[in-house]
Amino acid sequence: MKYEEIIKVATLENEIEAKLLAAVLEEKGIPHIIGSYHDAAYDGIFQIQRGWGYINAPASYKNEILEIISDIKKSHYPEE
Repeated sequence: MKYEEIIKVATLENEIEAKLLAAVLEEKGIPHIIGSYHDAAYDGIFQIQRGWGYINAPASYKNEILEIISDIKKSHYPEE
């Protein structure tokens, strides 16, 4: 089995975007890890500075994931 480098693909803006992205990636069978920058000890201050969270995935999926994120933003936030 060949192991591929896992990279940070993007910063996610909010929990809704993260959940929509996770659903699409799971449906397509794309391996990924979505993490939140929220830290209860600091009352979420890092989310203000860094964004809601992040997505990590194998490097070979980066472009496909970025396209999916773009599609999600276009369909749910058309004014941006």
